[in-house]
Amino acid sequence: MARITGPRKVYRYTNDFKLKAVKLTEIGGIQVKQVAAALEIHPWMLTRWRKHKREGLIVTKGVQVEKDIAAELKELRRVKKEYERLKLEHEILKKAIAFTSARKGTSLPSSSTARKPTR
Repeated sequence: MARITGPRKVYRYTNDFKLKAVKLTEIGGIQVKQVAAALEIHPWMLTRWRKHKREGLIVTKGVQVEKDIAAELKELRRVKKEYERLKLEHEILKKAIAFTSARKGTSLPSSSTARKPTR
């Protein structure tokens, strides 16, 4: 594996970007890791920005989150919940099919399918 010999890239984020990211985490039902994934940053960094806001190091006065971004995050959360529910239903159906298939093999043959003795 090749080793990187150059200097490490350090990203600098503007206060406006930090403030919008923190505001996104304050939307009801949205988790920090979801916002971090959407913004392609590490969740730890976002948590640190939230701490700075609580301590007053970042002032959020006058920063507004775009409504379409907030709506998109809420929709993403709803779709993920629905996907998890459908996965659970699928697993239950697979178990039910396996259970009923196993029972068919152990049941007695019916009279219409039983072989009649030859004379």
